[in-house]
Amino acid sequence: MSMTVHAKPSRPADTHQLALFTGILAAYAANDDAPLDNKTLYRMAVKQAGLPESVLDARVSIGGSHGHNLMTRKIRWFQQTLKAAGVIERIPGKRGLWKLTQPNKDKLNQIDTTLSVLGFSTRLGVAILGSCETFFKRIDTPVHLVVTSPPYPLQNSRDYGNPSEAEFVDWMCRMLEPVVKNLVPGGSICLNISNDIFIKGLPARSLYRERLILALHDRLGLYKMDELIWESNKAPGPAIWASKTRTQLNVAYEPVYWLTNDPSLVASDNRRVLQPHSKEHQKFIAAGGQKHRYESSNGAYVHLPGSYSAETKGKIPRNVIKIGNADFSQRAYKRMAIANGLPAHGAPMPLKLAKFLIEFLTKPGEVVVDPFGGSFTTPLAAELLGRAWMATELVAEYVLGGALRFKEFMGYQNHLKYAA
Repeated sequence: MSMTVHAKPSRPADTHQLALFTGILAAYAANDDAPLDNKTLYRMAVKQAGLPESVLDARVSIGGSHGHNLMTRKIRWFQQTLKAAGVIERIPGKRGLWKLTQPNKDKLNQIDTTLSVLGFSTRLGVAILGSCETFFKRIDTPVHLVVTSPPYPLQNSRDYGNPSEAEFVDWMCRMLEPVVKNLVPGGSICLNISNDIFIKGLPARSLYRERLILALHDRLGLYKMDELIWESNKAPGPAIWASKTRTQLNVAYEPVYWLTNDPSLVASDNRRVLQPHSKEHQKFIAAGGQKHRYESSNGAYVHLPGSYSAETKGKIPRNVIKIGNADFSQRAYKRMAIANGLPAHGAPMPLKLAKFLIEFLTKPGEVVVDPFGGSFTTPLAAELLGRAWMATELVAEYVLGGALRFKEFMGYQNHLKYAA
């Protein structure tokens, strides 16, 4: 899987630029909350970038002033970029001492959206600390499937931020456009969004979902293949309309929109996700199937004697998918994140749901993408199923937490940790 990744500083790039920037971030990550002086930073950054320490000794004249080192100037410029992105902060009252900004409940550390930094990788995939809009504009790797759950347009925003309902459609089209340009003919996008967005003050649901699907067709040329119903063990709600005013029923599902750029070439195959027959159906087959002629729906469906008597490899799944919204994998992820002092993503997708969609819509070796990495469940499912993967995530803590789920996989490297 080949790709090109670029950071976007305000000065011309060189071949070591991204590696150097990653090395600087890795140096601060290695020191955790301990302050890091610039002299140590210089040494750690050039080592991480694969450069000899001798580059720190060269001196040039700039503007008539002698004794300047271009490498240390560049590192300090990147240092200021990290400061602007909110990733590092100066130690008060201490000259030249910096540390990672500490995560807290109200504000997570988001990298500058113009930058793309390698977070962690395995033999099959890469996780990028950066914006999907920026990263996917600059690569040309064919994408076979997108499985993602973007931030919902909630009235009360989560820690990682949410677009408002009014801006959601335009924002979503803008985020997906650079991914869609790399989608192979017949590739698919599975988009899990919320059905439970209400018009403020009213028990009526927003029509943002309908507007989104029409916009994705009109602007990006995507076709709606289906609206899969993900039935989960959601908490009862919405409380005000279901439990207080009693005007609504309790919610039980979320939609997963399945879209493609070419329905005539769509790569789905339900034989990859056949389910076991029930014991009752196995007995029905063994007994010879349908015994008598049977008609239903005014003759629309006719069942002849002997129908359904042939043995098959399994049952074709229905488009109502019953999967709990919490699973062992997610619980393990949250425990690991907390144990490492990292915030766990608050709205993870079940691993089983991601695996079902990936098996249904791709073959081993094809490329799966998640533009909103979050807890990195889609990449984990792809890894387990032998698919190549790419994911982007703006929040540094989520990238570091997601990396914990991949430590046992072949080729794993955490590029946000400094290897001394």
